[in-house]
Amino acid sequence: MAGYLVVAAVGIAGIVLFLAAMLMRRMLSPVSANPVRLTTYESGVDPVGLHWGQVQVRYLGFAFLYVIFAVDAVYLFPWALVLRKADLGAASLAEMGIFIAVLLVGLVHAARRGLLRWLP
Repeated sequence: MAGYLVVAAVGIAGIVLFLAAMLMRRMLSPVSANPVRLTTYESGVDPVGLHWGQVQVRYLGFAFLYVIFAVDAVYLFPWALVLRKADLGAASLAEMGIFIAVLLVGLVHAARRGLLRWLP
């Protein structure tokens, strides 16, 4: 039961800290409603025209590469730290081999599409 109390205490502390930060932001932030502050602002670009702007498809490739490398880092580093334990055995090695194979398929796909070239 003590383990649940610790988890509950950490959750309550997180909620209290979040609420305190929001309250302090509300109390300390300056309030001045002028037309410039109320305009739409996205990524440093002022909105132009009446319709949505089209995003270039090449950014999807960058997102694809980010997901490949982020997932790679999220799973490989903890696995490498736990690998020192002798009881992991061949099953863990086979699972990580499958994981790396899936990542390599993604990297080969990115390389075939030309996403890994330095110059356009």
